[in-house]
Amino acid sequence: MSRIGKAPVVIPAGVTVTVSDKNLVTVKGPKGELSQQVDSDITVKEEDGNIVVTRATEQKKHKALHGLYRSLLNNMVIGVTEGYKTTQELVGVGYRATNTGNTLELTLGFSHQIVFVLPKEIIVTTTAEKGKNPTITLESVDKQLIGQVAAKIRGFRKPEPYKGKGIKFAGEVLRRKAGKSAKK
Repeated sequence: MSRIGKAPVVIPAGVTVTVSDKNLVTVKGPKGELSQQVDSDITVKEEDGNIVVTRATEQKKHKALHGLYRSLLNNMVIGVTEGYKTTQELVGVGYRATNTGNTLELTLGFSHQIVFVLPKEIIVTTTAEKGKNPTITLESVDKQLIGQVAAKIRGFRKPEPYKGKGIKFAGEVLRRKAGKSAKK
């Protein structure tokens, strides 16, 4: 069942992986440091420049955890070497986004501005070019955290299906509806 779990995670140059006796895996790289607590039924070893994840039995739970922890460790290695980046667009008349440090201020057509304080692990940049939609770019080493924050920002004003107004991910294709038709 878990073909993903069987594949080793290659450790690139400049990255150090330490596994403590309590199954706490710490990955350090040029962009930062991440740690993940691994279930006690899963064993993690560093062999020949690779991270190898093995499971205790062939139970369905262990197979699922096997693939899960291998993917999480792979995401950590990619995060500390390359990092993760998401871009969101604000589609709508008068929609704006500005940031000061890690505080994001959004104007989304409500009677008030939305002020959102981002975690310190995330770097935010906003751009507003004439003729283009304003964009919010998030960068971090933690894939889970950046995904959670991006979903939270999108939740302030989800894209509606008629005109497509709202906050959407860059490159996202929205399913559109026709709307009312004129009566003859």
